Amino acid sequence: MPPIHALLFPLSIFYSTLLAVLFSVAYVGSLYVAKIARLRFGGTHDIRSSVQPGSRDDPAIIRDRLTAATMSTVFSCSIVYVLVTQSTAPSPQFDRWLAMTLTILGVRGSGSTLAYFQTPVLFLGPVFASYLGSALPFQRNYSLDHNFYKVFWSWIGFRNYLWGPLTEEIVFRACVLSVYAMGGASRVKMIVFAPLVFGLAHVHHAWDVYNRLGRTRAAIRHATLSALFQTAYTTLFGAHTSFLFLRTSSLGPPLTAHIFCNIMGVPQIGAELRRFPAHKTSIIAVYIIGIVLFLGTLRPWTAVKDSLYWHAPEDFWRLAMHS
Repeated sequence: MPPIHALLFPLSIFYSTLLAVLFSVAYVGSLYVAKIARLRFGGTHDIRSSVQPGSRDDPAIIRDRLTAATMSTVFSCSIVYVLVTQSTAPSPQFDRWLAMTLTILGVRGSGSTLAYFQTPVLFLGPVFASYLGSALPFQRNYSLDHNFYKVFWSWIGFRNYLWGPLTEEIVFRACVLSVYAMGGASRVKMIVFAPLVFGLAHVHHAWDVYNRLGRTRAAIRHATLSALFQTAYTTLFGAHTSFLFLRTSSLGPPLTAHIFCNIMGVPQIGAELRRFPAHKTSIIAVYIIGIVLFLGTLRPWTAVKDSLYWHAPEDFWRLAMHS
């Protein structure tokens, strides 16, 4: 086994944060750098179409943005790989460096089967409300064409429920947390700092909202409130998925949690209580049960023996080398 030595450019929390910000800027910036991927507002379009040409939901824009996001993701992973090559003896060993990089990025981690169900239990309330509305699969108000094919079998669905979550989890969970681990950050710092980068990366959506609503004062207010809420929500979500990644050392649980949350959306308990007034007590009870189960399973369902990230910072490289 080749010996472990200090990085050629030793990382600190400060430099780890700079790299995390670089990953974020590269990811978001890639969506706007290419001229064809920039949002184009105004102009005329077919009123029969629900998607305005040049908007973020235009299939052409989605394809170009997904390509840009993919290139940015490869860029971030490449930086992690370069850092890995500086962690062992300098003799060429591409296969070993690649294997270590995949392990550090959570691609080779086995994870925990129960960890994949840990996030869904939090949504027992919304799922129960869907059941009351007969909107679950195989119920009378569920349409395979409308609720499945039109949602998932489209460029918007591909972006929202597969490629978007995949590239975001690789960059904002795997790459960001790995450079923090290389910098010797504690688990608490990683769970706090990494989600901030993820949350702030969503601020750019305010620009989309502002332009879509006509660039008025009302549009500014709406865009600001939308950005504040989305930043807070994604930061909290990022803290949870960071916890999942650190506990399991696997990209699988945070990725499935991301996809599941995108499908479910933000819980609308107020609207559900108004829609089903005869079931208020049961809806509230199921929501509470979901929260209790979520908190109660947070640690036991995510426990993985010899997790790469759930050890003392000084053990990181040793575990990575022997994984």
